[in-house]
Amino acid sequence: MLIGISCFAIAFVLASLVEYWLHRLMHVSPKVGERHRDHHRRNEGQGVLWEFRDYVKGSFIVMVAMFLVSLPAGIGWFLGSLGYAAFSAYAHQLQHENPTKCFWMPMPVHYVHHKYQMWHHNFGLAVDWWDRVFGTYKSVEWLTEEELQQPEKGYAQLRWW
Repeated sequence: MLIGISCFAIAFVLASLVEYWLHRLMHVSPKVGERHRDHHRRNEGQGVLWEFRDYVKGSFIVMVAMFLVSLPAGIGWFLGSLGYAAFSAYAHQLQHENPTKCFWMPMPVHYVHHKYQMWHHNFGLAVDWWDRVFGTYKSVEWLTEEELQQPEKGYAQLRWW
C-alpha cells in the first residue's frame, strides 16, 4: 500500500516536471514547437478531453512502465500519471477560459504566459512550482479590467471537447 501511494505521489510530481520541460522545449525547438506556435496564435485550448487524450497518448509507455517493477508500484504510478494528466488538461483549459478560477496558484501562469506573450517565462500549465524552482516565474499584475469584466462562470463551465 505504501509503495502504491509513494509511486502515485512521485509520478504526479514527476509528470509536472516533464510537462514544464516539454513546454520549454516547445519554445526553443522549431520542429517540436510547430504545433505549439499554432496554439499560441489561436490562444485557446482544445477542450479538456482532447488535451487529456494528447497527454496520455504522449506518455502512455512511461505511465505503464512501473508495472514491470510490481503491481502496487504500477497501479500507484499509473494513477499518479493519469491523475496529473487529467488535472493538467483541466487546468490548461480553465486558464484559457476562466483563469480567475485557478485558486491553487496566486497567478494563473499559463494564462499570463499567453496574455503577455512570455516566451521565456511561466511555462507551467497546471502548477507554478517548476517556474519558481528554475527561475522562470515572472509575477505580473494579471487581474485587470479585462478579467474583472468577464461574466462569472463556474469551475465546470468550460469547453470539455
